[in-house]
Amino acid sequence: MTTETQEEPLEGSPVLPSAPAKMSWREKRYQRRRRRVWLEEILGWILVPVIVIACYWVLNMTLTAVGTSPGAIVDGVKAVIDSL
Repeated sequence: MTTETQEEPLEGSPVLPSAPAKMSWREKRYQRRRRRVWLEEILGWILVPVIVIACYWVLNMTLTAVGTSPGAIVDGVKAVIDSL
């Protein structure tokens, strides 16, 4: 913020640096790590549900190909447990 007669910034106004400071190797490493953590978090929220649904689908298709169903297997396990 300047006045018409004064070219330099007024007192109390923030002075912005003309060029950004060069980052050290530790700051660069921290920034890369932070980006990787965010990427892994996003991929986790996307891939975990896809993997769970795919596993259920594969299990269901396998049981159908064998000629049974998850309900029949549960009933069979209950019958075995009851007979013990």
